[in-house]
Amino acid sequence: MEIQNQVSETKAKPISATRELTLMGLLVAIVFVMTYYIQIKLPIAVNGGLIHMGNVALFTVALVLGKKRGAMAGAFGMTLFDILSGWGAWAPYTFIVRGVMGFVIGGVSDLKDSSGKNMLYNGLAIALGSVWMIVGYYISEVIMYGNWTAPMTSIPGNLIQLGIGAIVAIPLSKMLLRVQTIFGRN
Repeated sequence: MEIQNQVSETKAKPISATRELTLMGLLVAIVFVMTYYIQIKLPIAVNGGLIHMGNVALFTVALVLGKKRGAMAGAFGMTLFDILSGWGAWAPYTFIVRGVMGFVIGGVSDLKDSSGKNMLYNGLAIALGSVWMIVGYYISEVIMYGNWTAPMTSIPGNLIQLGIGAIVAIPLSKMLLRVQTIFGRN
């Protein structure tokens, strides 16, 4: 009984600034590592293109910990990847696209105060975030390369990585939400 009271008290206390900063650093690092080390370069995309597992981390963070943390982890983690792996020109676009994506996923998954526990909302959240990502990167490529058709070659790879991300992140998030007690959503 005492342990349950401690857990309840922990949930009620606001997270300290130091703890939040530490958590954000960890979340950014997880998104970065999943993007940097678990990837396949696509030969079909005109401008490079990757399939990576960073979406698994981004989706999971947004579903489990909410829109603010999802936005920050996605924006900073994947932008850091761009900067450190030779895709620096993409960094400003990635920051916006992935930040909005994490915010949308975290926000939609919290509809009707479901706190990421409603699998229907989670699926809808990932679908809407995915549509945003595809449109956002398409527009980014149009701006970067001045061509309306070449960016279409990136869409199949994006769909594959988004699909894999959803297939892994939704059940992983469900499992993590069962054990989540300390950090809460924001």
